[in-house]
Amino acid sequence: MEEAVQKDDPKRAAQRLLDNTRAFAKENRTKSWILLFITLFVYGAFTYGAVTSPWMVARFACAIAAGLTVVRLFIFYHDFQHLALFRKSLVAKAILNTYGVLVMTPPQAWRDSHNYHHANTAKIVGSHVGSYAMVTVGMWEKMSSKERFMYKAIRHPLTILLGYFTIFMLGMCVSPLMRSPKKNWDSAVALVLNWSLTGLLIWKFGFAVFFFGMFLPLATATASGAYLFYAQHNFPEIQVQPRHEWSFTKAALESSSYMKMGAIMNWFTGNIGYHHVHHLNPMIPFYRLPDAMETIPELQHPPTTSLSPSDILSCFRLKLWDPDTGKMVGYPESKASDSAIAA
Repeated sequence: MEEAVQKDDPKRAAQRLLDNTRAFAKENRTKSWILLFITLFVYGAFTYGAVTSPWMVARFACAIAAGLTVVRLFIFYHDFQHLALFRKSLVAKAILNTYGVLVMTPPQAWRDSHNYHHANTAKIVGSHVGSYAMVTVGMWEKMSSKERFMYKAIRHPLTILLGYFTIFMLGMCVSPLMRSPKKNWDSAVALVLNWSLTGLLIWKFGFAVFFFGMFLPLATATASGAYLFYAQHNFPEIQVQPRHEWSFTKAALESSSYMKMGAIMNWFTGNIGYHHVHHLNPMIPFYRLPDAMETIPELQHPPTTSLSPSDILSCFRLKLWDPDTGKMVGYPESKASDSAIAA
C-alpha cells in the first residue's frame, strides 16, 4: 500500500502544480481590450513612420519596430486561439482571425498544428508536427541522403531568417492547402490576400511603400517568431522523452525554455519568453505569465536561454538528440568544428 502511494506522488505533485496555475488562467477582459488597442496604435504609428519618414535610417528603424509589434499582436491571436483571451467575443474573433490571415497564420492550419505541438512537444516520434523536426543520433545514421538534406534544410538558420517565405508562406499556407484544400480554405485566402496586397501597394504607391510598410515588418516578425519558437524547444538544457516515458508536466518544465529578456523585448514578444509557464497552462493570458512564475516555486528554476549572440549560437548548434548523453548535439560530421551552425 505504501509503495502504491509513493508511485502516485509524482502524479499528485503534477496535478497540484496544474491546480496552482488555474488561479492565473483568468482573463481581465477590459485589460485585454486596452492592451490590444494600445498595441494596434503602436503598430500603426511605427508603420506610418516607416512609410512617410524622409530619413532612410528612420524608415528602417520604424519598419523593424513595426515588425516587432506584429510579434506582440501575434500573442493576442495565439492566446485567443488557446481560449485564454476574448473567449466568445465575435468582435475579437473578426479582428484576430483577420490578423491571422494577413500574417499567413490562417486559423485552421494554426490550430491543427499548434494544438498538436502542445500535446506532443519533446516526443521524438511525431514532434515535427507544428514544430521543427527532431531525430536521435541513431535515427540520423539510418536516414538517406535526401532525408538528411531535408532535415538540415528545416533546421537551417537561413530557413528561420527567411521564415516569411519558408515557414509561413510555404509551411503555414501552401503545405496545408495542398494537403487538404477543402479543410484549409483559409490558407488560400491568406496567400491570395498577401499576394494581392503586395501587387496593390507596389502598383498604387510604389515599391518603397510596400517594402517599408509591409514586407520588412512582416519579414522581421516572421524571422523573430520563427527563432523564438526554435529556441523555446531547441536549447542546451532540453530534455526529450520517448513516448512511453513522456508526461505533459515534465515536457512543460524541462522541454520548454524560459528566455530571459529585458522589459522592452518582453513587451514586444508578449512575455512568450515565459514559455515553460505557457506550456504548463496555455489558458493563462500572456500578461499573467510573469505573476504565475513569480508566485509558484516550481516554475522559478526553469532551463534558461536568452537573445545574447552566444546563446543564439549555442541553440543553432543543436541538431540531434543523443539518448546516451541526454543532450542535444551537433551533426556527427561537424562535432569537431564550429561549422555545425552552417551545416
